[in-house]
Amino acid sequence: MTPAARLSAAIGIIDDILAQKRPITNALKDWGNANRYAGSGDRNAVGNLVHDSLRVKASAAWAMGVRGEEENPRAILLGMLRLLRGMSVEAISALCNGDRFAPAPLSDAERAALEAVDLSDAPAWVLGDYADWLDASFITAFGENRVAETRAMAARAPVDLRVNPLKIIRPKALEAIGHLNPEPTPLSPLGLRITANAEGRVPHVQSEPAFLKGAIEVQDEGSQLVSLLAGAEPGMQVLDLCAGGGGKTLALAAEMNNKGQIFATDSDQRRLAPIHDRLTRAGVRNVQVRTPKLGVMPLDDLASLMDMVLVDAPCTGTGTWRRHPDAKWRMRPTSLELRTGEQRAVLDHAAGFVKPGGRLVYITCSLLDEENGAQVAAFIERHPAFSVIDPAANAEARNLAALAPHKDCRGLGLLLTPHRTNTDGFFIAILTKNPV
Repeated sequence: MTPAARLSAAIGIIDDILAQKRPITNALKDWGNANRYAGSGDRNAVGNLVHDSLRVKASAAWAMGVRGEEENPRAILLGMLRLLRGMSVEAISALCNGDRFAPAPLSDAERAALEAVDLSDAPAWVLGDYADWLDASFITAFGENRVAETRAMAARAPVDLRVNPLKIIRPKALEAIGHLNPEPTPLSPLGLRITANAEGRVPHVQSEPAFLKGAIEVQDEGSQLVSLLAGAEPGMQVLDLCAGGGGKTLALAAEMNNKGQIFATDSDQRRLAPIHDRLTRAGVRNVQVRTPKLGVMPLDDLASLMDMVLVDAPCTGTGTWRRHPDAKWRMRPTSLELRTGEQRAVLDHAAGFVKPGGRLVYITCSLLDEENGAQVAAFIERHPAFSVIDPAANAEARNLAALAPHKDCRGLGLLLTPHRTNTDGFFIAILTKNPV
């Protein structure tokens, strides 16, 4: 495919995603199946065009003069090329030449908009590239810093890896995948980072021998950090109540050096399925998987016995927008209402497993106070036997003092963001149950 043909393909896919409210992965897969002639380079280039366009959909459209509810995939892509990729008007015009498979030539209005690139009168939600109905929530979470925080969510995310200390130490892991040019992560002592090249390509880490042998796992540095902040120690009895595929379960097991016991479960049996192979590959021996039966988790024998209960709660995923830019345009107020209800329910459920003096660790991959500090504050009102551990003091106790300044807007937990910590967005609050 020519570069111009790739632009045309991307415009069509963006149109499909916005019109049908489809996940980007599904739309790209369907396009690839329908266009078998496209090689891997073409698919990668088209995919990056689509991802980048959705990262800056609001600001790119505004720069092209699109206002209101109108969705204009061509304007979004053209604006992205100018705003995000810094292409000159001449270079864009050369691609949009109307030849076979190429986009139509630029109109006078499009050329003028590309030359001006005027965002001076754009509201915060346009500058930050998020849905306008979320502005009040971002004001609560970040105040006047909301544009800087949300603009950082539009950047490409690197590939972060967690070194598995049950198998290898970080210097040896750096050697093992040295051909991929990894760098140590700046905050997590177990992290490695691989940055995408100029075309957005990243290596397929899952085919590396170090991965296949369980020495490394794909895990964002933010996820690594909240796992470390949780404070798992050898010998503990731990319940991972929303274990999903097991990423944080593996991290906790390594912190515990395979000593003690972790009970891993999830209300969704399908999400839990990959954990078994991952545990075997990582050399983890202290995890007991409790698979739900007919939607019921068999946990009655654990009531009031756990040193730690980890709740990696279902959430809107606003903290993952760097990796899933399409998700921010599909999100609706009803989604937020649904998730906050689920969070209240799972926190109330989790409270019954914490022993006196034990910890309840609440984690989300959200930036929104409604899912973070507000949930913690409401939980304490419902369960006065619990109190919050100072997040800054906990960070310092875990040798992660660099995280101490990053409290959420209520001061009840830590909030990691691309702008603050160059990680995905994560919130963590740690509560303790008063001794009897």
